[in-house]
Amino acid sequence: MMNKLIKTLAPVVLGGVMATAMTAQAQTISHATGYPPNSIGANSANVFAKALEEISGGELKARVFAGSLLSFLETSPGLRDGMADSGFVLLSYYPNEFPVTNLAGELSMLVEQVDVAPSHAGLAFTGALAEFVFNDCPECVEEFAAQNQVFTGASASTSYMMLCNKPVTNLQEARGKRVRTAGPHWARWAEEIGATPVTMSIADTYEALNQGVLDCSLSSPTELDIFKLKEVTSDVTVNVPGGVYGATAVNNVNRDVWLGLSEKGRRDLLKATAVLGADISWEYQKSASRELENAADNEITIHQPAKDLADLTENFISKDIESIAANYERRFGVVGAELAVDSFRSLLIKWADLVKDVDSMDELADLYWDELYSKVDVSKYAL
Repeated sequence: MMNKLIKTLAPVVLGGVMATAMTAQAQTISHATGYPPNSIGANSANVFAKALEEISGGELKARVFAGSLLSFLETSPGLRDGMADSGFVLLSYYPNEFPVTNLAGELSMLVEQVDVAPSHAGLAFTGALAEFVFNDCPECVEEFAAQNQVFTGASASTSYMMLCNKPVTNLQEARGKRVRTAGPHWARWAEEIGATPVTMSIADTYEALNQGVLDCSLSSPTELDIFKLKEVTSDVTVNVPGGVYGATAVNNVNRDVWLGLSEKGRRDLLKATAVLGADISWEYQKSASRELENAADNEITIHQPAKDLADLTENFISKDIESIAANYERRFGVVGAELAVDSFRSLLIKWADLVKDVDSMDELADLYWDELYSKVDVSKYAL
């Protein structure tokens, strides 16, 4: 059964002549994702394609290219240059292009200081980041425009943990370990515990763990499945470092494509993106729980962090969040960074409350639409 969002908003096609005319006018959007086929990311992209066609009454369709047309590293410049019409952009791969948006993404460890269940931390972060860009950050919209892109929605992972090929549960064991990090705040945490942060694409992490180039990856447990890290991981330490990967533009659109759409088309695209962001974020939290529950079947040992590692992490989060605004002002010339941090903190608290009772992807998609995406003024946004 289609969710309420799709059922409520799908237009009613009256008569064969109208249906034929709409089919003739259908526009197909190419959507690129770096996720491999049959992974959560690729499957959610297919959910987006189905939602877009149904919501638009067949006027808009999407052709999904999973792990083929553009890699994660290639997606932003590929969208800029028109190699794809839309795509999943990992913003932290492009710190110089999207500094203000990445500032918000780097605040991901705030979820550890907000009253939200670990299973719903990513769901709250998704809503907060999308609302921040849509409503509170004209500089973010301008950043995307400079790359010939339009932001249409967000997504987020579950909390990050240590996926290692040896036990790392305390500060002594952490010292000197080579740890793959997915953002500068996690790199700073790695340095704080005496480890060596390594910047590396998630696509290269399997081989690096397998060859001993890495000792650990700071990742969502979902990546045990998506990128088959379960085959090269022997030990997982939960509850550290924390934070979610939320520096994502789940469906950035080439700006020329956005400008070429009617207002109805833009609105339909936003509706489908609300479904996409909900589906991938929901499936991430489901998969993370499943991977931890099944860890023993894959000969993976789950560890709690020792007190010294847990205490250091808690202290680090409080200290580091206070420094992020100054870092972005100094490194990227971001103006008003402290105000951006305060704005995002308020939005995260708001969304933590909004998502607390959500217990299905359909409910989450409806929540994103009703509370946020439906209120975007498509006659003015990103124009």
